[in-house]
Amino acid sequence: MAVFLSTYVNKIDRKGRVSVPAAFRAALAPASTKGIVAYRAVKLAAIEASGIDRADDLSRRIDRLPELSDERDALSAILGDLRPLDFDGEGRIVLPAELARHATLSDTAVFVGRGSTFQIWEPERFRQHQEEMRARIRERGLTLPPGESQ
Repeated sequence: MAVFLSTYVNKIDRKGRVSVPAAFRAALAPASTKGIVAYRAVKLAAIEASGIDRADDLSRRIDRLPELSDERDALSAILGDLRPLDFDGEGRIVLPAELARHATLSDTAVFVGRGSTFQIWEPERFRQHQEEMRARIRERGLTLPPGESQ
């Protein structure tokens, strides 16, 4: 599975095309060099994105929930929201209007690596979100569990 790291800022052209960072495209290879899947983040004004393998994993995990459960009904709505976005010859995708509106994107997008997924944000909203998350870490004294080698 791909691992997405770092933060990149790219321009969105007037046709809604934006270049997916080369490092993210490289992380997708060879599993998915065709494109990505994206959907409206549920809790944030951002776009969640990944390779198709991550979407397959999400679908399998939802399928493990009890068939008639509220959890399965609610979470499977994400699958209906997924949009496959193919790369053009220059590594760009076209952002669907509903995704761009959800993330309030206009002429610039911030691509933020989050491990097995990445997010696409409007720059100022991302800056504010990042500050809030760093404050939350400090206020709550959040830490990571020990690594496997410890």
